[in-house]
Amino acid sequence: MAETKDRGTLGYEQARDELMEVVRRLESGGSTLEESLALWERGEELARICRQWLDGARERLDAALAESEDGAEGDTEEGDEEAEEEQAAADRTG
Repeated sequence: MAETKDRGTLGYEQARDELMEVVRRLESGGSTLEESLALWERGEELARICRQWLDGARERLDAALAESEDGAEGDTEEGDEEAEEEQAAADRTG
């Protein structure tokens, strides 16, 4: 149950910090087999949470970049149209 709750409540930094602590405890040894397995499982869950945050961040960045590129293309087209209109007006008068 805690795993499902953590996905919605743990931020990336919190999950990362706890994951680092789990790794430290596993690397230091001295835990029983049962404790080590519980730590391993917790580490896997924390790694999934971190991946979800990073995947979400990547999607947001990709969307922002796509939106920015779309806006830049629109600005260029509008600028081209304005330049063409100005040139046409100049050709008519001159």
